[in-house]
Parts: sequence; structure tokens; C-alpha cells
Amino acid sequence: MTHILANVGDAGFTLPIALALAVWIATSRWQLALRWILTLGVGMCFVGATKIIHAGWGAEIEPIGFRMVSGHTMLATAILTVVLALLSDRLELGKGLGIAAGLAIGAVTAAARVVDHSHSLAEVISGWIVGATVALLFLRAYARSDARPRYPMGAIAGFALVAMLAYGHRAPFEMMIDIHSPALRALVGAELTRFF
Repeated sequence: MTHILANVGDAGFTLPIALALAVWIATSRWQLALRWILTLGVGMCFVGATKIIHAGWGAEIEPIGFRMVSGHTMLATAILTVVLALLSDRLELGKGLGIAAGLAIGAVTAAARVVDHSHSLAEVISGWIVGATVALLFLRAYARSDARPRYPMGAIAGFALVAMLAYGHRAPFEMMIDIHSPALRALVGAELTRFF
């Protein structure tokens, strides 16, 4: 069961949904869709940096068991919170319901990552905080704009289709980080010794 829940945060599942969300937002205002992509991208870069630092340099905070920010937790929290908030807003249920549901799904994903021993509590808490921050920063920009994506029922069908097609697929990011981080460490070390 935890495997099913943990897969909700895999980039192979969440990033296609994030792209579908950007397309839906663009039906109202393309600048806001770009803001969504950039906000999520900054969050992903932060998570990726912590993973590269751990994989390449072995950095960790041992007393709290922190090696890296949980990417599954961050992606599930950020993406599903925004999707559900915008859908609940467009269906006139109020954004608050969608925000609460998205944050709760992120928390369940976090718990699944701890139970299956993929991450420590500190790692999933940090992933949830980063994801919630990404979502709330974007939703703040959404609230200040006049953008209201069209065709919410069509969006629900589109998200469901993307979710069915994407679920179970695994993105190769973690493998790529594990393979390339030691080489990056060697490159950075060589460049630093050149200057010092």
C-alpha cells in the first residue's frame, strides 16, 4: 500500500500533471502558466541540489537523519495542491478545500516515504515545506491575477487521463544524480584547485 502512495510523488507521474496544469492555466493567461513552471522549477532545483550534494559529497546532518529533501513529497505537495486548488476554485467550491486536500495528499505521500524507508522524517518534512511553499507562492500570484482557467470539467477529464497514463512510470532523475554526482564533485574539485 505504501508503494502505491509513494508513487504519487514520482516525477514520472507528477511532472506530466504539472505540464497539463500549465496548459490549462494558459487557456486563461499564458504568463501565469509560465510563472507556474518557473516556481515549480525553482523548487525542483532546490531539491535536486540537496540530492547532488549528498550523492557527490556525502553531506548530511546525522543527528536528524537529513541527507536530502524528499522530491516525491515536494512534487506531490506542490503539484497536487495547485491542481486541486484551481479545480475547486473553478468549480466554485472554494480554493481552501483544494489547498487542504493537496496538502493532505502531500502529507500522506510523505508518510509513505518514511514507512517504506526511502526517507527520514526530517527529509519528508522539508519536502512538504518546500512543496507547500511552491504551491502557496503560485496560488498567491493566481489570486492576484484575473486569470480563471476555462473548462474545469474538461480539465478534470484531462488530468484523469494524464494520471492514468503516467501512474507507475518512474523518472530517471535519482539514477542520473547518483551516476553523475561523483563526476561533478571531481570536476568542481579540479576547478577549485586550479584557482586556489
